[in-house]
Amino acid sequence: MWLDESINARYTIEAGKRTMMQKDAFPVNEALCAYLKQYGRDVELPIRYTDLINYSYAHSLKDKKGKWTHWENAVYEPDQLVNLKVSLIKCYTLLKSGVMLHDTTAYDIERIDFCEYGNSIPFRIKIIDIKKGHPDFFYIKQADANRIYGLEIEHLLTHNPINFLHFENTLIEEHIDGIPGDAFLQQSPPQTIAEKAAVAKAFVQFNESCFVRLLGDMRSYNFVVNPIACFGAIHYRFRAIDFDQQSYEAKKISYFPQFYKENSAYVSMVLQSLGAAEIEQNRQLQFAAMAARIVTYRRQLMALLNSMVDDDISENYKINNLRNELNDHFKTNRFSRCRTMGAIVKQQLKQVLQQHVKQAILK
Repeated sequence: MWLDESINARYTIEAGKRTMMQKDAFPVNEALCAYLKQYGRDVELPIRYTDLINYSYAHSLKDKKGKWTHWENAVYEPDQLVNLKVSLIKCYTLLKSGVMLHDTTAYDIERIDFCEYGNSIPFRIKIIDIKKGHPDFFYIKQADANRIYGLEIEHLLTHNPINFLHFENTLIEEHIDGIPGDAFLQQSPPQTIAEKAAVAKAFVQFNESCFVRLLGDMRSYNFVVNPIACFGAIHYRFRAIDFDQQSYEAKKISYFPQFYKENSAYVSMVLQSLGAAEIEQNRQLQFAAMAARIVTYRRQLMALLNSMVDDDISENYKINNLRNELNDHFKTNRFSRCRTMGAIVKQQLKQVLQQHVKQAILK
């Protein structure tokens, strides 16, 4: 893919010209809910998304550079805020430890923000560990089946475990640490040839990971970069932070981060730092890593995919178009029998990773 369709190809998705309209949330059906309960993701929560929407007023927030953001600070009546803080702290401890603490005095809620820009219209909660003085964030969102599938696939198929909980129409997610992809090259740019090559390798692997699992809209502001020091060298890991576009869009290129103009600097770094053999080597490394996790989590992944195959998480014309494009991409007709996005994801994993899974089993 890297060699025959570069970032400057006619298929490139232009910056600011989103192929993705803001999508409606798809409900969590009984099969997905049963899966979440079986694996400890669906538990009764002390707060609902709707409990947070009755704020008195809100004011817009600026970032550290003084620029207006999409976030607004929600202000509540004093009595209402007291009750919300207790419930939010209980949610946080349940999310982080699996145990809901009834003594909430060790924490304080410093701020509740919300963002109308996101598909899930999230609330961002800033919580403080009073004794340690450490801040943390977590998010309360409207439940959306695409997002939940994306989170769980991320948890199972990558080395990025993530905590989230679901109950009825509410989804709670932990904060994913890292430097935002649209700020990384300005704030912490790689300095040496080796560091640039390491970033390039990590982006190639991330690019393939997104395509294999059909996670779309991975523009630079929808992922973070984590530098990792290891034996005197620095490695990098790219992590998705937005999962709304899990197996939703119609076009194949929507699932390749390399085709978004917002990511052009990363693509340039790949083409300048890596040769064709190194690019292919890192693609295969990513496939092998995902295959190993499929072997480890086979039963759980099959349970998730079986729910996904029968779920309605996209529109028919998008399903039809994507399966045709994937048939063309892989020179096959195996996607033709797929009637849902879940079926396409299942076939995609088989198409790309089947041989790697066989090798992982032999090991």
